[in-house]
Amino acid sequence: MPSSASLIAFALICLGMVLTPGPNMIYLVSRSICQGPAAGLVSLGGVALGFVFYMLMSALGITVLVMAVPFAYDLLRFAGAAYLLWLAWQALRPGGRSPFQVRDLPKDSPRKLFTMGLVTNLLNPKAAVLYLSLLPQFIDPSRGVLLQSVVLGATQIAISVTVNATIAVTAGSIALFLAGRPFWMTVQRWLMGTVLAGLALRMATEAQR
Repeated sequence: MPSSASLIAFALICLGMVLTPGPNMIYLVSRSICQGPAAGLVSLGGVALGFVFYMLMSALGITVLVMAVPFAYDLLRFAGAAYLLWLAWQALRPGGRSPFQVRDLPKDSPRKLFTMGLVTNLLNPKAAVLYLSLLPQFIDPSRGVLLQSVVLGATQIAISVTVNATIAVTAGSIALFLAGRPFWMTVQRWLMGTVLAGLALRMATEAQR
């Protein structure tokens, strides 16, 4: 099992990332606004399945990597910090766009909604980097790599599903609120960008395990 400190730190990073606009959030919000909250929740089911796939694949891959590459943690740590800084810039850069800006999409069947949610997540670079670059550095090889990978992955999935389900249900109300309040849309972007930049700095300066 991962230590409590590692679990909490990883959970905070997952929370910061899920609140940062990316392919999954943009797709779920668009679906919820255009086709209703139920469509957003069906799409979220596909997204969640994609996370399960990433979790299982990374758990097996990380186990092999730790055994084969002694310096893998440092490489992954710096790669993860660089990616968080890139996400922070995407939120803070001039002209950055909020995912709650309304987009028009055609109505789709539940099967297609689920499939598109799955495909969107499997092709989402943020999900891939989360599992390949961020998750490994919170693993202590002396505690059992495979079990820690599964526990951390399950934590990420629980946070992502909870937050995204809440967003899917309330997307219409949030979009309506922000539509006439550009100031709050800017605050949302800057808050997330600042949090991610802080997490990246912490990650980059963290002592090597």
